[in-house]
Amino acid sequence: MPASEIWYVSYGSNMSRRRLGCYIEGGRPPGSAVTYGGARDATMPVADLPVTLPGSLYFAGESTTWGGGVAFYDHDAPSGTPARAYRITVGQFVDLANQEMHRIPDPDDPLEEVLLAGLPDARHRAGPGHYETLIEVGRHEDLPMLTFTAPHGLDAVPHTRPEPAYLAMLAEGLREAHGWDEAQVSDYFASVVGHEDLRVGTPV
Repeated sequence: MPASEIWYVSYGSNMSRRRLGCYIEGGRPPGSAVTYGGARDATMPVADLPVTLPGSLYFAGESTTWGGGVAFYDHDAPSGTPARAYRITVGQFVDLANQEMHRIPDPDDPLEEVLLAGLPDARHRAGPGHYETLIEVGRHEDLPMLTFTAPHGLDAVPHTRPEPAYLAMLAEGLREAHGWDEAQVSDYFASVVGHEDLRVGTPV
């Protein structure tokens, strides 16, 4: 029987539990220009775990939420990307994805039926948007582990520098999920952004 729950894997700002909470319970994360309405089911995840994805993080475009570059994941690029997996319902995942695309959660979203039936392939393109390409990155406790990213890879677009407030949310998630210290966080950001002088911002 298809599962009604999945593991949502975040490699970006949603690694921070309080940032994820703005998509689930509603609210405005520190440094953001957007207030979110939350998911139809406002129950926070019952479990989470640190994971490392077999691909690369990169920043491109410009975020309407934070300004500066947006975090994307290239599953096919060599490297390793620290991430955090949350056990949530399929409906919550769909509502989260809609809010990432600046849409209101829709109870009739066809993506929910697709996920409840199980992805036919390891990848599914729900639309042309930045976060509408779904990738199954593994399984845990017999549930699929899913993330979303852009349809393009890291070599297909110019890279852009993320804003400090956005990096601060990523840093918070890395500390929470992986127990990293400030030096580890700064070294990681320098490697993926390409700026040796990069410093981690502090949430307000």
